[in-house]
Amino acid sequence: MDPSLVKIPPMKDLTVDNITENVIRINSLCRDERMKYVLERLVTHLHDFARETRLSTTEWMTGLQFLTEVGQICTDVRQEFILLSDILGLSLLVDSIDHPKPRGSTEGTVLGPFHTHEAEELAAGASMSHDPHGQPLLVVCTVKDTAGNPVPDVKVDIWETDSTGHYDVQYPNHEGPDGRCIMRSDADGVFWFRAITPVPYPIPHDGPVGRLLKKLGRHPFRPSHMHFMFEKAGFDHLITALYLRNDPYETSDAVFGVKDSLVVDIGTAGPEVAEKYGVEEGHALLRYEFVLVSDEETRALRARNSKEALDRLGRRVKIVNGLPVPDLD
Repeated sequence: MDPSLVKIPPMKDLTVDNITENVIRINSLCRDERMKYVLERLVTHLHDFARETRLSTTEWMTGLQFLTEVGQICTDVRQEFILLSDILGLSLLVDSIDHPKPRGSTEGTVLGPFHTHEAEELAAGASMSHDPHGQPLLVVCTVKDTAGNPVPDVKVDIWETDSTGHYDVQYPNHEGPDGRCIMRSDADGVFWFRAITPVPYPIPHDGPVGRLLKKLGRHPFRPSHMHFMFEKAGFDHLITALYLRNDPYETSDAVFGVKDSLVVDIGTAGPEVAEKYGVEEGHALLRYEFVLVSDEETRALRARNSKEALDRLGRRVKIVNGLPVPDLD
């Protein structure tokens, strides 16, 4: 790039006190308002972090080496960076900001590092688990909108571990999906299937994220849960999970995923349910009503929440394409 053709703000005499404003000044050439704003705040907080902690060169290099190791262990079936984001609470924070939920709708939670795109679409009543050692579980759910109307033909992605607490992709001899499936809600918004009762399990802790947890004196366990992801045009994308009540890790989830509204009880099938769904009386039963939010509702709520939150921080912003940027008018 020919410097004479670009009006780059001059920089000189860089110090601890003025480096931040200089970096922001040169980044201000960016024409993308949102990107420029994000980088301004990122640089500000990174630099403030270094100044507040008086970060040493050794610590800085240790952090870089740690992030390098996180990247090196990532594979197609293991996303260590998502795991790192999860254990720092960032994943849940971003989901809560980007997918706000009005009262009465189903709350979101973390995706986790083991979702795949190889699940098979199964018919209602099919079994998604081939684990002979798990406790058989009947799952009967409905999908409604915030007005209480059933939502048909919702694509529902579902996944869980086996009875040993491992996802299918964690096995070296993994050949195909197990413990996961895709279903569609029917005309009444209902979908039902057979699975196994979820069990608690540790997140992968044989890598850099696991070593970090150990240094922090934290355990790597997640409470018993089953993942659900909902997709339908016109509705906000929902990633959520249901957690079993009284699990030993219910209040100390390693990735901060548990919310009170997502904690459920495992019941048993009575005579009517047993006959309707072809199971024996007393069979383990999980029932839940999911409530989806429209795209329009989510956009309005996200914009309002963003404006209010940044107003409280003293930052004057406007909403562009659903995201805040500085209001310079």
